[in-house]
Amino acid sequence: MNHSLASKLVILVLVSAMLSFPVMSFAADSGAELFAAKCQACHGKAGDADSPMAKKFGVHPLGSPEVQKNSDADLTTIITKGKDKMPSYDGKLTPDQIKSLVSYIRTLKK
Repeated sequence: MNHSLASKLVILVLVSAMLSFPVMSFAADSGAELFAAKCQACHGKAGDADSPMAKKFGVHPLGSPEVQKNSDADLTTIITKGKDKMPSYDGKLTPDQIKSLVSYIRTLKK
């Protein structure tokens, strides 16, 4: 067997093996996991604005009418572009992750 054919065969075997295993995701999948990882430090454990950062910046509880009155599109924009002291998550979270966060925020409605 020549060198070129052997190299192609090795590559084919490796690619086939990689495709046979499920894709592992190291990113948080659910809105609750994302919230705990990315939002909890400022918004509080349950989005209640009870963290020192939330108190410092006057953050509203995420279940409050002030937050819940926003449309999903508004919340998506706020998460993506940031607002006031909140940083932008554009490029740090995928659109699907942001959608999961918006869905999670809706579960916090009081």
